[in-house]
Parts: sequence; structure tokens; C-alpha cells
Amino acid sequence: MSTETNKAVVSAFYAALERGDFEALGQYCSEDFVFYSQVDTPKPGVDGFIASEKAFFDECVDWKMPIHQMVAEDDKVAAYLVFEGTYAPTQKRLRFSLLMLLTLKDGKIIEKRAHFDPLEIGQQMGVQ
Repeated sequence: MSTETNKAVVSAFYAALERGDFEALGQYCSEDFVFYSQVDTPKPGVDGFIASEKAFFDECVDWKMPIHQMVAEDDKVAAYLVFEGTYAPTQKRLRFSLLMLLTLKDGKIIEKRAHFDPLEIGQQMGVQ
């Protein structure tokens, strides 16, 4: 696939996530999908990924997470996003950046690696 096609898949994936359309996420992921929430913590399977994302996003209101920049080369797409919303349990406002590195194969996301600061997010949520 071309880098432009890969970027379009990643854009559609994050657009579905931002709409809260968790069911649609699977159509963009390979059956062999693996999510790394941190460097050495693989979570295989799109269903596990969706469950973990839904658990967080269900606790947030009025949130958005647009892609601010995307770069693609070969089968890799890097996406820089900024999350903004309110963490409902504490009513704390959240704003943090995420850098995702996604690998695609045959037009589907096969691997997603996330980079973010969980300590900063926890502090903003008022839970740490």
C-alpha cells in the first residue's frame, strides 16, 4: 500500500475513535493486531484494545483527540494527537499529547505503539 493509503486508514481509525464508534475500529485492524500501551507491554487482539480504550473514554466527557500531524514512510505511520476533555469522576480537565506509531499490512493496522506520560495524565485526572 502507498503511504497516502496508509495515512488515510490511520485517519479513518482515529476519526472513528474520536466519534466514539468503537465498533468501527476493528475494520481498520488486522486479525493479528497488537497494541503496545508502553514499550514492553503487548496487548494482542483488537477486542482487548477496544475494551481498554473504551474503559478510559467512557469516563471522559466533551473530549476530542484530533490528529495534529502525521508522517508516513513505507508501512509505518506516526500520528501526533492532543487529547482534551474532562475526566468525569473528578471533573478535572485533561490535556495531553500522544505519539502513536502504527504499522500497516495489506491496508490494515497490525501494530500500534503508544507514547504518552501516564504519570502526567494521572496527575491531571486527580488520581495520583
